[in-house]
Amino acid sequence: MKQTTLFAVNGTLMRGLELNPNLLKVGAAFVRVDATDECYRLWSIDNRHPAMLRTPGQGTRIDLELWEVPFDGLAQVLLDEPPGLSVGKVVLKDKTVVLGVLGESWLCEGQREITEYGGWRAYLQKRDRP
Repeated sequence: MKQTTLFAVNGTLMRGLELNPNLLKVGAAFVRVDATDECYRLWSIDNRHPAMLRTPGQGTRIDLELWEVPFDGLAQVLLDEPPGLSVGKVVLKDKTVVLGVLGESWLCEGQREITEYGGWRAYLQKRDRP
């Protein structure tokens, strides 16, 4: 039996989005929709993908998905992520801590903050409205 870990994704790795096949090809399984604790902010990086930063004392809940990912596939998923995104610890709304995708602070400099939307999907829906 493969060892797995819960993995929080908040952008293009989510179901139906551009990089979701990267999770599927390593044998990851969707678990549920969830959200972070109220200490995260979100940026749109060149309108291609988000970057989420933990900002204790400020920020909000960010919508995300939880996936069960085999340990041996996690490195490949990370290697296939855009530069400036990394794996770190993410605090969920119930205070559980899981691994997840986070942005590095330099990546967000000069980019559009989209925290007010509460998540990448909500931002995409608003952005793509005529």
